[in-house]
Order: sequence, then C-alpha cells, then structure tokens
Amino acid sequence: MAEVTYFVALPFVAADDGIAAGEPIECFNPTAVVMKAEALSRKEGHIGAVAFSRTGDPATGDFGDAKVIKKFGQVPDDLSAL
Repeated sequence: MAEVTYFVALPFVAADDGIAAGEPIECFNPTAVVMKAEALSRKEGHIGAVAFSRTGDPATGDFGDAKVIKKFGQVPDDLSAL
C-alpha cells in the first residue's frame, strides 16, 4: 500500500500534573489542520493545541516522526510522543 499523510489537530488541557492531551481530530489538509488547531486552542477548557502531520503506511503501521506544523497557546515543550 502507498504511504499516506495524516493531518491532526491535538488540543491540550490543564491537568493536576501539568498539561494533558485531549482528543485528536484528523483533518483533510495542512490548511484545515492549522485552522482547526487554532480554533481548539480558543475553546473553553483548552489551553493550547498543535497541528501536526505523520506519513506512513497504514497497512504495516509504520509511520515516521510527527512534523509539527504550528503551535497555539500552551503546549508541552516535548512533543516527541506525538
């Protein structure tokens, strides 16, 4: 199967021990994911959001590292777990 690129907006919320990730939302393209992440960062209860992409083969589950497109508000310094 061919490689596929997924675009994801991931909100963050305040947690007792720092910052926690919210529910990720898949988007169709880089423009849409940036707009969605910005909107999520302004939503009540959210303190920030990040727009990122990942490319890989869904059939094998082999994906490269996430590429951050844009950050909004408060997000963790270490996003290596994306």
